[in-house]
Amino acid sequence: METLQKTFFYDKHVALNAKISPFGGFLMPIQYEGILKEHNAARNQAVIFDTCHMGEFILKGSTAVADLEKIITCSVGSMKNGQCRYGFICNEDGGVIDDQILYRLGDDEFLMVVNASTQPNDFAWIKSNLSHTTEIRNITETTAKLDLQGPASPKIFQKLMGQPIDDMKYYHFKYNTYCGERVLTSRTGYTGEIGFEIYCNAELAFQFWDDCLNAGVVPAGLGARDTLRLEMGMPLYGHELDQDTNAVESGFTKSIADKEYIGSTVHKDQSKNKQLLCGITLEGKRAARHGDLILDSKGKQVGRVTSGSFSPSLQKAIALGYVQKEYASQGTSLRIKTERNELAGMVTPYPFYTKASGREPMVKYL
Repeated sequence: METLQKTFFYDKHVALNAKISPFGGFLMPIQYEGILKEHNAARNQAVIFDTCHMGEFILKGSTAVADLEKIITCSVGSMKNGQCRYGFICNEDGGVIDDQILYRLGDDEFLMVVNASTQPNDFAWIKSNLSHTTEIRNITETTAKLDLQGPASPKIFQKLMGQPIDDMKYYHFKYNTYCGERVLTSRTGYTGEIGFEIYCNAELAFQFWDDCLNAGVVPAGLGARDTLRLEMGMPLYGHELDQDTNAVESGFTKSIADKEYIGSTVHKDQSKNKQLLCGITLEGKRAARHGDLILDSKGKQVGRVTSGSFSPSLQKAIALGYVQKEYASQGTSLRIKTERNELAGMVTPYPFYTKASGREPMVKYL
């Protein structure tokens, strides 16, 4: 029987009467006052997520860049200090071991952020593929991470930080001062909205959490996090990505550089690329679920749903799923077979929600 872990914030979630469920090996808050309220607060105000379950590794050494070029799909050498980059860790068959975000801390030093459930295996895989001159440290257990998201978050974040934040660009990070201590802050996000991540020790994170709630920030759980990321067409490991799915088929080819890396031989073989991750908009509010079959207009199975939900922002049901490439064109009519009935849908480009603030200039929200 799996022993579930707790993040630093477990007691705070309980005190707020959060609905707690297992996720990625942790007991995590699914919702507090409700998914709809938390979702809408992220789109229109500000929310805070406990993401302390995520894994963090430090890699450093003269061979760190060369090793990382081999281990992850995105370009590493072209990154500037202070930049973040999304990419995949793949196996020899081109399947996704995990997706990650890499932070370039210095010329020969990096922070890698990975998923909770895959963190132990990620660490072992990466370590086994490093040169003896590249050092790797797992700092997960001593690192707290919180995500402040939403269009009201810049003003709140600026009041709490010691230095200006107006120069923070999308997918970049900087060190700032909070309560007199140096903290790493970044601007990546998983909701599509403008926002920040803060990495620090647990005690400082507790203070940041309390300061945000006192400023009117809404605590949000994984339920809203999932509907928000789905509206943006962002993948969730174990749904859109896994070790048996060719990373190229995910469609996130901007995160796959033209270079040699573990799995690149398979990725460059077009004959291995037979399906594509697509967005699907459904007629009505009834949602498809992970594992539901995708059918063509004649009832033939052409794919499978990876994620599905009612979209609070769009007031309709949306889904992501892999379909055979010949059915992946925009506007193609499909049907989704659920446990109860069949739902009519149409291939739709993602992000489904196109009004998010995530990439807009910081100064617009200060």
